[in-house]
Amino acid sequence: MKLDFALILTVLSALTGMVWLADRLFFAKHRTMMVKDGEEVAEPVIVDYSRSLFPVLFFVLVLRSFLAEPFRIPSESMMPNLLVGDFILVNKYDYGLRVPVINRKFIANGEPKRGDVAVFRFPGRDVGDPETGTDYIKRIVGLPGDTVEVSEDRVTINGEPVAYQTDGVFVGTGSALDNSGTDVVTEQLPGRPHTILDLPGSPFLPGRWVVPEGQYFAMGDNRDHSADSRDWGFVPEENLVGRAMIIWLNCEGWLCSNGFDYSRIGDTIN
Repeated sequence: MKLDFALILTVLSALTGMVWLADRLFFAKHRTMMVKDGEEVAEPVIVDYSRSLFPVLFFVLVLRSFLAEPFRIPSESMMPNLLVGDFILVNKYDYGLRVPVINRKFIANGEPKRGDVAVFRFPGRDVGDPETGTDYIKRIVGLPGDTVEVSEDRVTINGEPVAYQTDGVFVGTGSALDNSGTDVVTEQLPGRPHTILDLPGSPFLPGRWVVPEGQYFAMGDNRDHSADSRDWGFVPEENLVGRAMIIWLNCEGWLCSNGFDYSRIGDTIN
């Protein structure tokens, strides 16, 4: 069972808020009158905790629901641009404001652009997939209405082949060591050139996809080590969480036991 932090925050905010409000409306006045009569009456512990915690919980809920939410990169699928252990901030505003927990959009103020690195809830391969709802991060390659073709990790969009240029080899450390020696290639995606990792050949068969309305075609930058739209299909618009924008920390291991990489702090995500 996946831990839904948004649900936990919402429930705790609602409970502490209701306890505090109920006390203010029905019980606080009675306690004040008893104090005036000379009787010492302490505020109940649950009210004290609720009064202290509600503003903090509500502030965090609003911040992570409508402005920015932190995520940690768990896999190698976005190398060389995102590494295992990167802690990133995701812009929740760019793709529209959504109601916490149910993720329903109530203010539509923007849509993903080609080349955005987006976080989304994994739609699942089929009904009952236990990974459904897990947070994934990939690059938006195909927009609604696009025809996307991929062969040997090379992309064609609406009949126009994307240009590629080899720019050296990747040198990894820590958990990225296994990817050392892989070609670093600049993919000239329209509007958003970026680097990818690309080995000769591909584990994916050539394919052609027409992106339906309200859905997106997403791929990992580590092209040969990414389960993405080539494998499980499209990303529905309602599954979008936000646009990845900046790395605020990098560390590996349990409680960062393998140390920190301070050089990555503040890197923007392109």
